[in-house]
Amino acid sequence: MKPAEFVYERPSSVGAVLDLLAQDDEGTKIIAGGQSLVAMMNLRLARPGRLIDINRLPDLDYIRRDGDEVVIGALARHADVKASALVARCCPLMHMAYEWVAHSAVRNRGTLCGNLCHADPASEMPAVALAVGATMVLRSRRGERRVTASDFFQGLYTTATRADEMLVEVRLPVSPAGQKAGFAEVSMRKGDFAWALAAILMSVSNGRITQVAIACAGVSDRARRLPSVEQAITGQSADPATYARAGELARDVVNPFGDVATPAEYRKDLVRSLVERALAGAV
Repeated sequence: MKPAEFVYERPSSVGAVLDLLAQDDEGTKIIAGGQSLVAMMNLRLARPGRLIDINRLPDLDYIRRDGDEVVIGALARHADVKASALVARCCPLMHMAYEWVAHSAVRNRGTLCGNLCHADPASEMPAVALAVGATMVLRSRRGERRVTASDFFQGLYTTATRADEMLVEVRLPVSPAGQKAGFAEVSMRKGDFAWALAAILMSVSNGRITQVAIACAGVSDRARRLPSVEQAITGQSADPATYARAGELARDVVNPFGDVATPAEYRKDLVRSLVERALAGAV
């Protein structure tokens, strides 16, 4: 199929993008890599009246450190984030998760910020953003605001981005020394969207878990943290028995959708196994 008719804009500055967003309504979409949006447009699942191409804005293509944060701009491609030594060193969970993100042709064009705005419930990066406590920087003609990942993802393909705003960058806290990261996923084939996944950050002192973040995707209308599971294992021994208990608790708190290939009970058991596996494999 082909997309419905739309107006194509290709501004050469962020200000021009914000001007276009300010004069329009919900019918405008921003495109960078287009790896998700174009497919949805071709199927008529998305029918924007106006498409704003931001590929002429090289000022948004960066990966840099700013104090205790890694800052990634709206035009940074997946492939560049995946290959970044800075990301690998300062945000190892994201580096680990990128081993499961799409395929090389998609990573070469798709962007991290575009992926976060798309908010697919089975995508890896929203779960990583939740686990690390990322901050989204949104800009409009009214000014700039920062939204935490926990407030940004609001439902199926839905975020806190307003109609006149664009996501200009995402800010990731630098992982403290000694913090452990773990990631586990099951999909039809590596690179496809997850049937279920678990993203873990954990700190251990004297053999006990002092801090833990557990995020899952593929089992709800959005990626989610599991605070009740985090609280239950904080202060407990960092050992296989605790990891197994965390998996069982995670299985009991998620309420996944199901389909013919992956029934809900199967996804629940995947969560149990993946949370346990990610905790045990944290490095």
